[in-house]
Amino acid sequence: MEPMGTLKRTVYCGTLGAGDIGKAVTVAGWAQRQRDLGSLIFIDLRDRTGIVQLAFDDQTDRKVFDKAFTVRGEYVLMANGTVRERSSKNSEIPTGEIEIEVTELKILAASETPPFEIVEDSQTSELMRLKYRYLDLRRPDLQRNILMRHRISKITRDYFDENGFIEIETPIMIRSTPEGARDFLVPSRIHKGSFYALPQSPQLYKQLSMVAGFDRYIQIARCFRDEDLRADRQPEFTQIDLEMSFVDMEDVLSIVEGYIARVFKDAVCTDVPLPIKRLTYKQALETYGTDKPDTRYGMELFDISAITANCGFSVFAGAVTGGGSVGGITAKNAASVLTRKEIDKLTEMVRGIGAKGLAWIKLNEDGTTSSSFSKFMTEEEMHAIAGAAKAEAGDVVLLIADTVKAHVLSTLGQLRTAVAKQLDIIPKGRFDFLWILEFPFFDWDEEAGQFMAMHHPFTSPMDECLDYLETDKEKVRAKAYDLVLNGIELCSGSIRITDPALQKRVFKLLGLTDEEAYSKFGYLLDAFKYGAPPHGGMGMGLDRLIMQMLGCESLRDVIAYPKVQNASEPMTECPAAVDEKQLADLGLRFAGIDKEPSEIR
Repeated sequence: MEPMGTLKRTVYCGTLGAGDIGKAVTVAGWAQRQRDLGSLIFIDLRDRTGIVQLAFDDQTDRKVFDKAFTVRGEYVLMANGTVRERSSKNSEIPTGEIEIEVTELKILAASETPPFEIVEDSQTSELMRLKYRYLDLRRPDLQRNILMRHRISKITRDYFDENGFIEIETPIMIRSTPEGARDFLVPSRIHKGSFYALPQSPQLYKQLSMVAGFDRYIQIARCFRDEDLRADRQPEFTQIDLEMSFVDMEDVLSIVEGYIARVFKDAVCTDVPLPIKRLTYKQALETYGTDKPDTRYGMELFDISAITANCGFSVFAGAVTGGGSVGGITAKNAASVLTRKEIDKLTEMVRGIGAKGLAWIKLNEDGTTSSSFSKFMTEEEMHAIAGAAKAEAGDVVLLIADTVKAHVLSTLGQLRTAVAKQLDIIPKGRFDFLWILEFPFFDWDEEAGQFMAMHHPFTSPMDECLDYLETDKEKVRAKAYDLVLNGIELCSGSIRITDPALQKRVFKLLGLTDEEAYSKFGYLLDAFKYGAPPHGGMGMGLDRLIMQMLGCESLRDVIAYPKVQNASEPMTECPAAVDEKQLADLGLRFAGIDKEPSEIR
């Protein structure tokens, strides 16, 4: 292959246009394709900015022309020439009015035939593309995503810098957290038998930075979580992490709203109306059945417990008298889509998530009504249910009953999402933000048989709930807040506890003795003895944010080198076995594992 010699790139391919006609330029990139028309050869040259056509004709030096004849797809080229007007224009690409009349061509690297074509919207299997991710990343659509990620990161740093935030890098190798079951552990060679952990969040370090006097902290932080296999989660992810001193919740929400407005305006030319709508955790559950609702469409939940408490249908009446409830959703104009067969599929779906069944009423367009339970009800009761459901001709009412109200709400929330997708009523290209506030402070853990902190033990309870800490944990709400976008939790945060006495009370209520608390969090508790300012903050998933902004289907579309569902990377085939000597140096050996290390995934 040829050296570049004295040739130096002067311009990117996709930036050229009619205003450059007559200019001498040097471009570099990959050959998208070569077209040999006998006395004419055209090469589409591609770089990260787009494609430009290289032209070789009877005016071209014969050696240069013959060299162009040998070019194949994905060859790396550098070409010097003059921009001229194309005789046959191409309106589908930005450079379609011009081409480069090449006077000098260098083949910098040849290429074998790639395992798939480097084109937008590739139909090649994702696993194959991830195996050759360096080729997949040459595709223009993926390159645009990664370039947008760079732009969003820059906007992020600019915005927070303008608002007085200081970027501080926190350690990647830290002490294992109390949620240690999800930590990635790193064995120490020097301190055999001891381990570092990769951070699930910079939480404690950013709080320590507040004690240190850096009153506004920001970091685009790498975080790690060894979660069970899930379809679209990454074991390593990026978080926009921030913390602020001398603030209350309103200050944190305001700075985040300003950031959201700025990044959407600058990156995707979208105005986000401020202030962002707010719901309490309780309101969100009772209205949408989830604490991260998609509000781009309606289909809000309704409750008919009062109507059905003494009805003749034992499923409904028994749920209410057993302390539970009966609730439902109304699928508008769905009678022709939700056939009996489709309703049966929905019934199986809700049973799969713990419901006993699905009751329904269909108000047909011809004025007739059919139902799975009407024979047990009076005409007045059925009329009352239709009224509560705000149902009209063409609608389908879907109902869930359970002796636990939380199960009813959760099931209806998932049913609402499934029906909306089936009816295709979720608007595209729309961004609906929502703050969820006043989360429960405690969450009952069935497996542990005790109350746990819903967020983390450093979240402050609301002032008016302090008297309930020891007496009625279910009434305690937290100074915690989540930002939801189109049904996706985008970020989560809280105002922190800085009063040592209150922190001690909370640890005790979570089952931690003074000794256990100090063993796990001693360095933070010690720091708080020396004057901790009131502070709060939050962490926002950068990968999720970009995925939503660009309308991508998967996180893998906005991460350069992602893992797949089983937390492995097809390209490098990691995780992988390591040399026995490395294990010996670390004082480690495999015990009780039948498979070879290389087989463990």
